[in-house]
Amino acid sequence: MIDVSALRALRSVAVLGTLAKAADELGFTASAVSQQIKRLEREVGVPVLAPAGRGVVLTPAGQAIVDSAPEVFQALEHCAEAARSVSEGAPRGVLRVVGFSTGIRGLLAPAVTALFAQAPDLSLHISEQDPEQALHSVEAGTADLAMVHDADGLPVTLPTSVSQRHVHTDVGDVVLHRTHPLAAIGRPLSIDDLAGHAWVTSPPGTVCHQWFRRLFAGAAEEPDVRHLIDDFSTQLSLVASGSVIALIPRLARPPLRDDLVALPLKRAPKREVFAAWRRSADASPAIQAVLSELSSASPTWGDEHVRSDSQAG
Repeated sequence: MIDVSALRALRSVAVLGTLAKAADELGFTASAVSQQIKRLEREVGVPVLAPAGRGVVLTPAGQAIVDSAPEVFQALEHCAEAARSVSEGAPRGVLRVVGFSTGIRGLLAPAVTALFAQAPDLSLHISEQDPEQALHSVEAGTADLAMVHDADGLPVTLPTSVSQRHVHTDVGDVVLHRTHPLAAIGRPLSIDDLAGHAWVTSPPGTVCHQWFRRLFAGAAEEPDVRHLIDDFSTQLSLVASGSVIALIPRLARPPLRDDLVALPLKRAPKREVFAAWRRSADASPAIQAVLSELSSASPTWGDEHVRSDSQAG
């Protein structure tokens, strides 16, 4: 009979391309993963990997095994979930959650207190991963639940074995000093309002930089970007000097100082946040408990100091 841990190791090697990367993901040494693969080859009687430069590739037999692996994992998880459901359906045990940092900080962390009050026998193990890696971890079985967001306005592409639920819409606001000229405008800001002002923004390659570029798409002149800073707390420190303004997502924004204010935009950039899990775990009491809290939780910061039309001016 094929060993499940060896099957999981082969699947990780197939996705990541090397024994070392698979070992990092699975929490083993490369030697241990190599031994698992060799054991699998002895069990099936044929080679499943072949060397390819500095990495490895699947043999046709290995590919056939990997293609069948999701059905095996789903069947095993159905067995486990059936056992959990029999046990009163109470959320218990360890749930491995992966997600992007601001989603963890703004959505998951605020939900933890209420979650543990409702499910004292449940424990969360949380790791930061970007959306693509998080979805792979869920599909591969190294994580149980992922928090992901759409990429530059494009919908999240899910494996067929993964379910999802929308949990939040994140919005970007312009943050500035209370004495800044824009603070006196009594309505959401337009692209024309922003012309001629100096900015601090996130570096190229980040979601927030993509938001910033889209905001100024079609503008008559390029924005005056003075600083490229990845850390939002540092951005806010520069904004507090009164010399620059910033575009910051609400989930990413720490509580604002009293001398700062966030103003809404007419065409505010948005990103949709989803929770994702394996379809075979749909009945998991632990996953359903977390989903319930995520859907009802509000970020602990982000909306404060955002002026409405009636408040501005």
